Amino acid sequence: MSLSVRPQRRVLVTKINRSQSFAGVNSSADRPFRNLSPFTPTVSRKTGSRVSRMFSMSHKSPPPKVPQPNRLDEVYEALKKGLTAYLEVHQLELEKLSTQIRESKRNSRLGFLYDLDKQVKSIERFLRRLEFHASKIDELYEAYCIQRRLRDGAHNMVKAYSTGSPGSREARESLAEASKGYKEYTENMCLLENELESQLGEFHIRMKGLAGFARLCAGDQYEIFMKYGRQRWKLRGRIEVNSKQVWDSEEMVFLPLVTEFLSIKVTELKSLANHVVVGNVSCETKDLFAALPQVVAVDINDLGTLKLSLEVTWNPFDKDDQPSAASTVNKASTVNKRFSTYNQSPPDTPSLREQAFYVSVHQAELLRRHGQW
Repeated sequence: MSLSVRPQRRVLVTKINRSQSFAGVNSSADRPFRNLSPFTPTVSRKTGSRVSRMFSMSHKSPPPKVPQPNRLDEVYEALKKGLTAYLEVHQLELEKLSTQIRESKRNSRLGFLYDLDKQVKSIERFLRRLEFHASKIDELYEAYCIQRRLRDGAHNMVKAYSTGSPGSREARESLAEASKGYKEYTENMCLLENELESQLGEFHIRMKGLAGFARLCAGDQYEIFMKYGRQRWKLRGRIEVNSKQVWDSEEMVFLPLVTEFLSIKVTELKSLANHVVVGNVSCETKDLFAALPQVVAVDINDLGTLKLSLEVTWNPFDKDDQPSAASTVNKASTVNKRFSTYNQSPPDTPSLREQAFYVSVHQAELLRRHGQW
């Protein structure tokens, strides 16, 4: 997967793939956009590390004062692609389970079929909820587009009355009314933008490690600071022998934002007061709306000799919107685990004729033992 830079820089963004790279771009210098190959360095974590989470929910924060319609259009298109991919993945898993039930119905135990049926119903409920969520996002976006057109019309009216002769009383009243309407439509757009932002779900980011080829040496210590709007994540790690890495934090949950970019700063800790900033990059996040987890790589410095590897999983629902039966942060991988369990051949259940035959043989054996055959 490729990450583009800030919107004022014209770059090409490729389609999101699970195994592509996550190219960070230095915010301080204009340099060409690059695609990177993924990597998975060996990382060991301290015991007792737990999931970090920021509680500054985006829908609880105040709405923006100035709407960003062009940016919202880009985020909406990326969100729709992610939701469509989510629906396709779960529909495929539902078809596989249904096929497995049909093939196993004649030759399976009741408990085995009952467990599969529970999984099918759980995925069906999740699909209905996902479809309702997508329709809600569509309604919010349509309402936003209506307010944007009204705002544009009010802006044109204000511009027309301002350039004309404002001497008459009717012209002044019309100008005041148009200005009032422009302000009202702007506030409505900000509220809808904030509401749509609260429907973006969660980004679960797991630290995979640093890769620096010949740059990383045993004993080096690094500090990584990620900033995403008001959300922060700071973690420290060191390079041990055999290229192992130990980090004090394992993963983080970020709430997606519409207008903000993910800022990553990597600092090498050399001594008490001698820290060297290796790189400070700003990355696009709208390409992270994907159905399956993605292992992505970020260029930390200009030469690309130091990379940060992250595993990003998008959940279309946030924690406050999670029902008890829909723990679907990584629903596809969970279903795949179930497949690995149930792909084993189910035990054969004897038919009624076979059961009657076994009973008659058992009775004949009892009669023979008692000498009554």
